[in-house]
Amino acid sequence: MTVREILKMGDARLLRVAEPVRQFDTPELHALVADMFDTMHAVNGAGLAAPQIGVNLQLVIYGFKQNVRYPDAPQVPETVLINPVLTPLSQQKEEGYEGCLSVPGLRGSVPRWTRLHYEGVDQFGQPISRDCDGFHARVVQHEVDHLLGILYPSRIVDFSKFGFTEVMFPELDPNDDD
Repeated sequence: MTVREILKMGDARLLRVAEPVRQFDTPELHALVADMFDTMHAVNGAGLAAPQIGVNLQLVIYGFKQNVRYPDAPQVPETVLINPVLTPLSQQKEEGYEGCLSVPGLRGSVPRWTRLHYEGVDQFGQPISRDCDGFHARVVQHEVDHLLGILYPSRIVDFSKFGFTEVMFPELDPNDDD
């Protein structure tokens, strides 16, 4: 399909609360999902939310077998999640470094729930209901934040753990543009 332009922090469209998807299994929705996967794969992303490409819908995709941006992360199943609802399974949070395709070149340590349940539907309107933990839970929370108009820097508690990827993590690919 098509690799779309990814909006960058500062673009007001990233701050909107996304609208629910109301029609499923349409050619337009399938094309959007295909474009999102093409875009995410083209930039080695772990996930992508529709608002990041200027589409104000509650739609996120994520997943990978291996990711150069997160070389130590375990696999996350490729998923299309629409109109998601997240429920923490405990109040325990863990800090972990995150980057974002809309905040290129930077990383920051963000506290996230360690375990959660998520529900929604896929592009066909089929229900999705999963429990997850660890990096999988982190990715889901990060992407769903985009649907609420939240970028990860606003969740950083300790700004001494926020900076340029090339400075903080020189072992990562220097040509990698988060």
